[in-house]
Amino acid sequence: MSSSTSSQEHSVVDALATVREQISTLAQKHGRDPASIQLLAVSKTKPVAAITNARQAGQRAFGENYPDEAISKVEELGSTDYDWHFIGSIQSRKAAALARHFSWVHSVERLKVARKLAENRPEHLPPLQICLQVNIDNEASKSGVTPPELAQLADQCADLSQLQLRGLMAIPAPQTGFEKQREAFAKLRSLFEQLRQTHPAMDTLSMGMSGDMEAAIAEGATIVRVGTAIFGARAPR
Repeated sequence: MSSSTSSQEHSVVDALATVREQISTLAQKHGRDPASIQLLAVSKTKPVAAITNARQAGQRAFGENYPDEAISKVEELGSTDYDWHFIGSIQSRKAAALARHFSWVHSVERLKVARKLAENRPEHLPPLQICLQVNIDNEASKSGVTPPELAQLADQCADLSQLQLRGLMAIPAPQTGFEKQREAFAKLRSLFEQLRQTHPAMDTLSMGMSGDMEAAIAEGATIVRVGTAIFGARAPR
């Protein structure tokens, strides 16, 4: 093993330990049980070797954004020892492959895509776990269902037998202040609580990344998505 390879391994291991400690500290600060918050290691654009290092350090859940890259990684590493989450935009022509390779999809925003995922989920696999992506700040550049359309989409997805509706996901507009960050996540939490009245099995709020993780945890995040803080800065695609 070269010294550079060894250094990269230690870098990922140390970074994972730091992020886990941050999550635990923030959870306790805001009266949360650290065990109620799952770390999703966002491994998009990162090599298989880095993902393997993280897995050896105990990380099981990995998030990917780009279908072709993601499917290649799943096929190389397998799905028995890894928990693969797709968190990127979904083109309907890619939905079939995603349904076969992933255990979670966080970014469902249209009924057409949900139907494609359900139709192509192999019957021998458990239902595909999904979150509905909400465009919480009504940004033209962001994907996601609008809040007024959310309840109808949730009802429609809940009727698809090969899907299991678990919760909501959002990527709010960037904010630097903690209170402003928290406002956006509070909106998502409020929508989540409203939906749980008709979909009580929902249990997941996928929200928060490196820069706004504390605000997300304060507002009830159950999955936080962290990439750069674990794997380092990403090279341009």
